[in-house]
Amino acid sequence: MPALIFRKGLDLKREVAGALADSYHSGLVQSIKSAGYRFEAGRLTVHLAREFGFCYGVDRAVDYAYQARKRFPTQRVFLTGEIIHNPHVNDQLRAQGIRFLSDPGEDWATLGASDVVILPAFGVAIEELQHLDRLGCTLVDTTCGSVLNVWKNVKRYATDGFTSIIHGKHWHEETRATASQAVHTNTGHYLVLLDKTQADEVCGYISGRHGAMTSSELLERFKDSVSPGFDPAVHLQRVGCANQTTMLSTESMEIGEMFRASMAARYGEAELGARFRAFDTICSATQDRQDAVINLLGEQRLDMMVVIGGYNSSNTCNLARICADRVTTYHVADPDGLISAREIRHRDVKTKSEITTPGWLPDGPLTVGLTSGASTPDNLVEQVVRRLEAYSASAIPTPGRP
Repeated sequence: MPALIFRKGLDLKREVAGALADSYHSGLVQSIKSAGYRFEAGRLTVHLAREFGFCYGVDRAVDYAYQARKRFPTQRVFLTGEIIHNPHVNDQLRAQGIRFLSDPGEDWATLGASDVVILPAFGVAIEELQHLDRLGCTLVDTTCGSVLNVWKNVKRYATDGFTSIIHGKHWHEETRATASQAVHTNTGHYLVLLDKTQADEVCGYISGRHGAMTSSELLERFKDSVSPGFDPAVHLQRVGCANQTTMLSTESMEIGEMFRASMAARYGEAELGARFRAFDTICSATQDRQDAVINLLGEQRLDMMVVIGGYNSSNTCNLARICADRVTTYHVADPDGLISAREIRHRDVKTKSEITTPGWLPDGPLTVGLTSGASTPDNLVEQVVRRLEAYSASAIPTPGRP
């Protein structure tokens, strides 16, 4: 029997609203928004970005997970992996009795028709969905609409004979799911590129630039990022650009222009319509949060930015990248990263490793910009504000400084 799939909730939104509010919402954050996204306490001023935190897709995914647990109280309820990239949120779901198939000790082989399986906001690969369908599990699909939009374009590319060039992380759940859409027709292909450096290598091959990689070198370079049977000489003749929805939008657009230019250099401008396609598939929430932090950096003179969100959250890491180009930036996974007035534990934007920085909180009047990734709930933002308030009040000013 095929799986029963819930794609529009389970009609228990009101019943779980209280639990969601207790776990994730914040009265302080609401009051800060009402005060013009500004918080003041003593020498501290905090400016919140106008768009931050939970997006619609994340809010919906978490809501559906809570509804699933309530709807099926006596059945085993699983997630295929992290519902979103935020440790706090995932731990809250574990506390609700939802099990993660990606956790140690869990096994897909134990799943049966009586089990409930939640598909995360990133979506799942087609072969995983087909496996769950064959088992007859009850499925709760929380795949984000923005991800579905990317899939639609990638499937169209494959049908029309275009190779999907996906700007993303080849190991990321969303990108793996998107790539599976590209090859589902059995004729489609994909190539995943992490950044402009990798894109330039491929574009050099397409345009025939002097010193560019050979086909065999390109295949070796991207062996973990291409579809089975990928042949650069054949499958880079017609390309369509897409992206993981949480990547840096400006970089995705630049990569698209790089491929357009390389195809024009190889085949001529007149051939572009038949050989190159591109659609903006960055999700609106990701774009809004990036735009909001750019506006904040332009409008306020800040001593630092604090960015809150999981280290494996692409949209959060990209917010930190934007900020670090303009001001001292601390990307913290959660409020515990603000250890004391003297130390902060954070992810270094350049090295991408977690470090502890001493002497991070300056003396005198302190103006802090604050934003959070789309998978970070408001209650964690409140805790960061409260720690900033406490630490700025307890810091000992340097003699002779205001």
